[in-house]
Amino acid sequence: MSPSTELTVRLGFFAGVLLLMWLGEMLFPRRRLSLRKGPRCGSNLGLVVVNSLFLRLVVPVTAVVAAGYFQAHGWGLFILISLPVSVEFILALLMFDFGIYLQHRLFHAVPLLWRFHMVHHADPDFDVTTGLRFHSFEIVISAALKLALVGLIGPSPMVVIVFEVLLNASSMFNHSNLGIPKRIDQVLRYVVVTPDMHRVHHSIDSHEANRNFGFNLPWWDRILGTYLDQPSRGHTAMEIGVRGHSNERQIARLLGMVLLPFRAQPDDGQFTRRP
Repeated sequence: MSPSTELTVRLGFFAGVLLLMWLGEMLFPRRRLSLRKGPRCGSNLGLVVVNSLFLRLVVPVTAVVAAGYFQAHGWGLFILISLPVSVEFILALLMFDFGIYLQHRLFHAVPLLWRFHMVHHADPDFDVTTGLRFHSFEIVISAALKLALVGLIGPSPMVVIVFEVLLNASSMFNHSNLGIPKRIDQVLRYVVVTPDMHRVHHSIDSHEANRNFGFNLPWWDRILGTYLDQPSRGHTAMEIGVRGHSNERQIARLLGMVLLPFRAQPDDGQFTRRP
């Protein structure tokens, strides 16, 4: 797949899911937002533009291009093990998703990594743009880990682009302020991470913030004991963000988000390290 085709596919799905979730939030909001949506969301989307430019400068090779290169040179697990195409496809998606789960836990467990991931959690509200709000350095580290995983697995470029699209779409979905009826949510969260499930992870309470790390699939949290069904104060009353970081200029403005990891003192209570 050519870079231009990859870009077209990814931008198309990105724009479509973003508009769909934004409309759903307007029609069926789950929570009342604490800040004006326009300026905060504008800053979050502005960070997406900064990240895209920064990533292309630092890591000029995409995971899709890398997958084609590794396949052509016979690298990766699936090159050594011959499996039906459908089985490889499903296994690769599962392995990618588990890798993202482990990476997410790593960003909470290592203080230096948490400094950058904190920008994502410092958003005082929880909506579709929160799922796109990541510091540029976190994006680069994540891209490097993803390239390593592509080299290890050896998936086809098609699997990689499908996963990239799913990851981006699910991040916007499970961070959205979309109100889903409780009965439907309880069924959905057996197969996909729902907004109510992931919102627990954005609680200011450190016990709740260190739960529900999954992005696409909810199974890893259930299997590895990091699943929490509901926040203690309920979804409408729970507080979103990072304790000690509430200055709007630092947490909801573009420049403040970029500089936050370098001038803030992260709250150790957010780390997953156990006593």
